[in-house]
Amino acid sequence: MRSVTMAVPPSFHRLKGFAMVLAGATCWGLSGTAAQWLFQHQGFQPGWLVSLRLSLSGILLLFYFAFVQKQTVWQIWKQKSDRRQLLIFSILGMAGVQYTYFEAIQAGNAATATLLQYLGPIFVTIYVALRNRQLPGRKDIVAVVLALMGTGLLVTNGRLDRLTISLSAVFWGLGSAVTAAFYTLYPARLLSRWSSGVIVGWAMLIGGVGMNIIHPLWRTSGQVWTGSAWLLVGFVVIFGTLLAFYWYLDSLRYLTPTETSLLACAEPLAAAIVTVVWLHVPMGAWQTVGGICIVATVVALSKENKKPVD
Repeated sequence: MRSVTMAVPPSFHRLKGFAMVLAGATCWGLSGTAAQWLFQHQGFQPGWLVSLRLSLSGILLLFYFAFVQKQTVWQIWKQKSDRRQLLIFSILGMAGVQYTYFEAIQAGNAATATLLQYLGPIFVTIYVALRNRQLPGRKDIVAVVLALMGTGLLVTNGRLDRLTISLSAVFWGLGSAVTAAFYTLYPARLLSRWSSGVIVGWAMLIGGVGMNIIHPLWRTSGQVWTGSAWLLVGFVVIFGTLLAFYWYLDSLRYLTPTETSLLACAEPLAAAIVTVVWLHVPMGAWQTVGGICIVATVVALSKENKKPVD
């Protein structure tokens, strides 16, 4: 008897894409809150956690793409220009954005660190304007003003005479936004030649090896390995890095990049809610308004159709 294959409706694929990108963004946001708990209560350091996160995730991703997806993961090393760009992207982009983000969390909290990192598109907009030697468009100017206003409210809670978070938290948070912009812009040529999964897998592994030179995994003094610590470290590595990346990447098969960018705004929302509810970090009214302004900036820039950067 011949079997009958039921066609899957397009709406199901879109629903699957929505679920994947929301799950990935939520896990990213929650991993920042988990890291904050590890820093504050279990004696972990940002550099060590980044070393572990990148090293394990890089190994698992490369194994997945090499043996499950049957992709060639070694070809990227044949061309000198590809090797150089991959190394720069791995250290300054992948390791840079992870390390500055976790330092911002330790210096402040996961909610403000995530929101400050979301200023990355503003730095992309400024870079593109400078590179093209032309003034930004009206929407870009409004977005920059909105982002600056949101950042001001986030770090002052409406009081211009003092900061509500430390200066180091602002420094590392803005650093994570700059490195996030670099992470977005720099690998354009690599992505045109190689699979994004292979690039990210190698970047994680190389970044993890680089971080291990400064923060070796065998130096665990001061860490308290309770049952909760094991669970949270496992969540950061598996759900907050490996699965979050895979879900986000795979969602692009069903959704447009604009849709995924908009849905990824679940990341700062998840980080803010869990930071306030679980870690009892106060979030002032004006800080909340500032966070909304930053997220609105990302939404506005995502809706605008821009030419890709060469």
